[in-house]
Amino acid sequence: MSLRSLVLSAVAAVGAVIGVAAPAAAHPHVFVDARSQVVFDKEGRIVAVRQIWRFDDAFSAFASQGLDKNGDGILTVEELQPLAKVNVDSLKDYEYFTFLRVGGRRTGFKIPTEYWLQSADGYLTLFYTLNLMQPIKPDATGVTLDVYDPGYFVDFQMVEKDPIVLENAPANCKASLKRKDAPDPATAAILGQIPASERELPANLKAMTSDLANRMTVVCP
Repeated sequence: MSLRSLVLSAVAAVGAVIGVAAPAAAHPHVFVDARSQVVFDKEGRIVAVRQIWRFDDAFSAFASQGLDKNGDGILTVEELQPLAKVNVDSLKDYEYFTFLRVGGRRTGFKIPTEYWLQSADGYLTLFYTLNLMQPIKPDATGVTLDVYDPGYFVDFQMVEKDPIVLENAPANCKASLKRKDAPDPATAAILGQIPASERELPANLKAMTSDLANRMTVVCP
């Protein structure tokens, strides 16, 4: 089962449980608390982006059903690994909801080989590493990292404490964050009417969702 199919099933299940179909059908469908780690090498170049995403409790509960193989009430990393693979494999179709730009040009990532899920307090948290195709050495003009879903199927909220972490960065490097804007009432109403089965938004709606990006900027002057 793909992540999209899993999400659609979760949306339907949650709607049935709460007995209210309309809110369950409105975009967004999954809510994520996110943290990004920007990894540098010894030469002061960015070589990877590590994402840490905690899914909402409703999606976590549905997605983890039947994965406690030994019935001990504890979901281990090993038991969750097949689901982690589904997540990461499916995210490739959506560019990992991670958009890195240098001088306005996109930089690509390799397919992740390091990933896992953890379960705690009823929440699933996905950890995965995106290695860059080519290392980047930031300068005073900066590198931007956007985390968001252009289709607004998933809503990303950067965590309050340490939303972006620079790992092994030179001392002169600094990071800043512009959190996503809340959609205005008219936009929210339009997006709210889109059914869960509609994953790709038309171009005019994608222009609206671009304001929902969490934009991080890394500069090394």
